[in-house]
Formats: sequence, structure tokens, C-alpha cells
Amino acid sequence: MNLALAKNETGRGLSDSFAVARDRLPGTGKVAEARSAAFEAYESVGLPHRRIEDWKYTDLRASMRDVLPLAPAPDEAALKRAAAAVKLQSIRGVRRLALVDGVFVPKLSDLDGLENGVAVATLRGVLESGEATLQAQLLTLDNANPMVALNTAMMTDGVVIQVADGVVRTQPLQIIHVATGTTPAAIFTRSLLRLGKDAGATLIESYIAADGATTYQVHDSLIVAIGDNARLDHVRLVEDAREAFNISSAVITLGARAHFNTFGMTSGAVVSRYQATIAFAGEHSRVETNGVNLLNGRQHADTTLFMDHAVPNCASREVFRAVVDDRGHSVFQGRIIVRPHAQKTDAKMMTRALLLSDEAEADNKPELEIFADDVTCGHGATTGALDESLLFYLRARGLSEKQAQALLIQAFVGEAIESIVNDDLRELAISAAQRWLEARA
Repeated sequence: MNLALAKNETGRGLSDSFAVARDRLPGTGKVAEARSAAFEAYESVGLPHRRIEDWKYTDLRASMRDVLPLAPAPDEAALKRAAAAVKLQSIRGVRRLALVDGVFVPKLSDLDGLENGVAVATLRGVLESGEATLQAQLLTLDNANPMVALNTAMMTDGVVIQVADGVVRTQPLQIIHVATGTTPAAIFTRSLLRLGKDAGATLIESYIAADGATTYQVHDSLIVAIGDNARLDHVRLVEDAREAFNISSAVITLGARAHFNTFGMTSGAVVSRYQATIAFAGEHSRVETNGVNLLNGRQHADTTLFMDHAVPNCASREVFRAVVDDRGHSVFQGRIIVRPHAQKTDAKMMTRALLLSDEAEADNKPELEIFADDVTCGHGATTGALDESLLFYLRARGLSEKQAQALLIQAFVGEAIESIVNDDLRELAISAAQRWLEARA
């Protein structure tokens, strides 16, 4: 690949990694061309830094510094450690789809007895099959975002799920990402969910580390298309190893009269960034997004959401909570755009941060861009500490300081967690929050 861009050692290292990895990357012809174009788009910018407005709070050039080499395919020892990690994350009544070090693993997945109207394939299989429609959808992400461009260039595997018109799944689907590597490496995955008209589904995304996995990078993308009159419930839990990086992107498109309810919680990884674009393509649709950051030590977690109201008569709600201890840093950037023809839009956003130490930091940046005149829109942001009078009240009744803090923290994040409709998944999120609370005791 001939590039006019002058490269430093980091740039040359990544170019070499891309050249070496090409034989492992699925897809030829247009897919390979798209990879090369995406890699050139990434190299023209490199790792995002604070001079890029959308990345002003998350400077990957300073924190990540380098993109690690592509993780090798898991061997038997890695699969054994992954199986143990997956067992600890088992959820009753959930169909599991396992990605280990960026590779789909059938024997750790539940593929038997899929319902009529539900199809599950692998990204690798789709990119190698020549299925033009699915390939086009998988390759539509915007290369203007350098981390999305890098994901397009390097994606190795993922899950492609299609739910036919009229099919309402009662059994949730879980895409579980497991990192097993004991040496530093990068994992690149991309998944797609297509939900037909009048369909319904629940999707869980879990990010975990097997025993011994510490320093690794997750680069993931998710593409979702929700059909007319369809509903998707989505739960996303990031519990990566404490030295890991997790950079994830999502693009969600809603048809008419569709409903998207999503909840995300980040309690793992030293640096994480979740960037999602949610676009209304049909009228009378509704989106509810809820999120929680639970951070301590030197953890940095960034949630950046772009809500695109492009059509009339749609509603969106965003509720975000952050609890930050020690020298942790939480970032929430929420941008709502109401385009000129999107009359009767009803959009609200509220973010609150709870700081548990003097060195903790929370940056909240809610934004509204309104180009229509008949709308109801609003946003708010607050940052504060635990209420000392409530702490005194609880301690006067025999609770320790940590126990009293835990009760108040649980109440603080409870509004967001209660948005999870499925009882078992709500308990899963509560358990993740409790593990974080117990770790700081």
C-alpha cells in the first residue's frame, strides 16, 4: 500500500500488522477493497486525540498510544480458560453466542434448535460467502471516525443475526466476548442484528476476561436495523480486565413505530469508549437509553451518544448515571439533533454524576441542535457528592460507612437499572454493580 503520509514507529508497526494479518482476514474482492480504503482512512488520522472535538475527553493517542497486534486464534488452552469464564457468566434461559479472542466458537455457543424465522451466521462466513446484501450492510459504517475505520479494516469475526417478520423471541440472545490472551493483543469484531417487521428480541452484549488475561484491546462494532412495529431490548455489560481497553461503536436504525430500549453498564477496563448513533428512519418510534459508569482507581469510561431525529413524531429519553471513586474519570457526551422536518419530536436527556473522592472527575456534555419549531426538548446535568445527612442517618442505625455508601449508591443507579424489562437480566446488572461495590469495600 503506497501512502504519502509520513509514519512514525507506531504507524509503521500497525501497517506491518495489517499486512501480516491480511491472510487471516475474511473476504476478497469488494470486501478487501473496503478494508484497504478503511485502513487508509484510519492512517490519515491515526489514534484520536483531544484536538478532535468528539474525542476531547478521551485522548487515545496519550492513553492507548499504540494499537496492539492482532490476537491469534484461540488454541485448546485458551478455549478451556474461556469455557470456565463463560460458565461463570451463564444466564438462565439465554441463548449464548461466544466470541473468543475475536473468533466465533460453536462449541461454547447454543446453536441447536433455533426457532423458525431466526438465523445465526458468522461474520467470517458472510464476508466469505459473497452475500451482497449482508456484506453491504456490514460495510456501511462511516470511515470518518478513525476507530470505526480501523475496525472495518481489521474485523475478523462476529455474529450475524436475522429475525424474520412477525417473529417475537422470548429467549434472549447473548453475544459474549471473551479475552483469553496472556500476551498483549488486539481483538477486532463486528456483529449485525436485523429485526424484521412486527418482530421482537432481547440482545445482551457481555465483555469479560478469562483467567490470566490482563492487557488487551477490544475493538468492536454493532450494527442494528429495527423494522417497522418491532421492539428490541438491549443490555450491554463491560466487565473487561482492569488493564484492558474497550473501544466499541454501534449504529442503530429504527423503522416506523419501532421501540428500542437499551441499558449499558461499564465497570471494567482501564479505558473504555462506547460511541453510538441512533437514527429514526420512521415516524412514531421511541428510544429509551439508560447507562451507568462505575469507576475507581484510574479507570476512564466515555459514553458518547448521537440521537438523530430525522422524521416527525418520535420520542427519545436518555438517563445516565456515573459513580466515580479514587482518580476515576467518567465522560458522558449526549447530542440530540432535531432536523428541520422532524416536527412533534419529544426528546429529553438527563445525566447525573456522583463523586466519591476529591480526585474523581466527571465531564458531562449534553447538547441539543434543534432545527424544527414544534418540539418538546430538554436536557440537564448535575454533579455532586453523597448526601452527608443521609450517611449520618444510616450510620446512626448501625451501618458501617461503606455499607451506608453502598445503599445510597444502589439507590442512585437504581433508576437506570430498573429500565431493564427482563427480571433475570435486571438481576444480572444488579449483580455486576454489587461486585463493583464489594471490590471497593
